[in-house]
Amino acid sequence: MLLVTVELCSLAFRLDDASKANIVATALFGDGAAACVMRCDAGGLAEVELTGEHLWPNTLDLMGWDVGAQGLGVIFAQEIPPFAERNMGPAITGILDRGGLAISDIDQYICHPGGAKVVTALERALDLERGTLKHERDVLSDFGNMSAPTVLFVLERALQAGLPRRAALTAMGPGFTASCAVLKAVA
Repeated sequence: MLLVTVELCSLAFRLDDASKANIVATALFGDGAAACVMRCDAGGLAEVELTGEHLWPNTLDLMGWDVGAQGLGVIFAQEIPPFAERNMGPAITGILDRGGLAISDIDQYICHPGGAKVVTALERALDLERGTLKHERDVLSDFGNMSAPTVLFVLERALQAGLPRRAALTAMGPGFTASCAVLKAVA
C-alpha cells in the first residue's frame, strides 16, 4: 500500500484577509508532500506495533480551520506549546498503556515538530533531554512546517540514522488530537 500525504497550505492564504493571524499562518506553513510504502507481509524496515489517538474535548479553538464563505481561515492558538507540554505526555502514556507498553519501552520519539516552541514543549512533555528531537529541528530548519507530511520527513531522517528497536511516531492535529504509531524495527 502506498501512503501519500499532501498539504497545500498556501491555498488557505486569503487575499481578502489582511489580519495578523492570516499572515502569520501563511508564514508558518508551507506546501509539502511525502509518501511511504506499507506492506502486510514480512520484511521491510519496521512493523507497526500499535496505533492510537487521543482527543481533548472542547479544544476546537486551539487548532483547525474556520470554514467561511471566502475560504478557509486558520485557527492556530498561541496556547499550543504550553498545551502540548502539559498534555502530550499523559496522552502518549495512555495510548501506549492501551497497547501494553510504557514510556520506558520507547527508544526514540519521532515527532511532528509543529514549530520550534512545540519541539521544546514535546521534549519537556516526554521527559526528553533538550536537543533530543534533533531531526525535528533540522526538518523545520530545512523545510518549515508542511503540516501532515512533515512527520514523514522526520521519519525519513530517523530511518537514515538507523531506527532503534522501538520508536513512537507522534503528531498533533486539529480538534485538538494526538496520534501515535509505535514502530518496531524488523531484525
